[in-house]
Amino acid sequence: MKTSIIIPARYASTRYPGKPLAMLRLPNGQSKSLIQLSYETACRAKGIEAVYVATDDKRIQSAAHAFGAEVIMTSPDCANGTERCAEAMMRAQLEVDLIINLQGDAPLTPEWFIEDLMDEMRQDKIAHMATPVLKVDSQTYNHFKDDRLHGRVGGTTAVFDRSGHALYFSKEVLPYINQQNFPNLTDIPVYHHVGVYAYRPEVLKAYKSWPEGPLEKLEGLEQLRFLENGQKVKCVEVDRKGRVFWELNNPKDLERIELVLGC
Repeated sequence: MKTSIIIPARYASTRYPGKPLAMLRLPNGQSKSLIQLSYETACRAKGIEAVYVATDDKRIQSAAHAFGAEVIMTSPDCANGTERCAEAMMRAQLEVDLIINLQGDAPLTPEWFIEDLMDEMRQDKIAHMATPVLKVDSQTYNHFKDDRLHGRVGGTTAVFDRSGHALYFSKEVLPYINQQNFPNLTDIPVYHHVGVYAYRPEVLKAYKSWPEGPLEKLEGLEQLRFLENGQKVKCVEVDRKGRVFWELNNPKDLERIELVLGC
């Protein structure tokens, strides 16, 4: 399938203003911005036609041009990354079979997550979009619980049916676990949703015409708009291959991610 990656990036984040330009220290002593690390991940994925940064901010545009990225300017009215990807696809008149949305807040996302989504969309003909999920280990589960305990918006969890099609996504830790049933937190039945999406172009185009639904508004999760409009979202379980995965949701996460980058 002819596939392009779009990295949506906005400066005016409510929880973390300027997040795409946040600098992370690398093991070699250099520092790179979050948006540059995301771009480099995208460029490592096999079978990609092109990689674009989509933004409404001149500062992000300038930074992206400095490390060689092609930029599509979009409206500041885009409510989320999916709307920005849809607008960028239409503005640039991209003729592709698949659009990948690699959000710029997950520098630990490995390129094979993208490749796994592409493979799944080739096989699952009824899925309108796909997104990766990871079965959590005890460390990640405790991070989730710690964030919620302290009122921080942390990672997102996903629940899905036996065919892998999503039932729900939440900022809460779902499903609820009775500690009496899992006293040692082994084989935890919780899946961490990874903020990468593969869309069929016609569904991505339709997304902007759908109003924000009550669940999307409550949770602040853009993918819920697909579920609220009856679209099939495939959850693709991916293998971290020994890597630690964590997203940058809060300034506190910088330290966590830099520790992993230094491993």
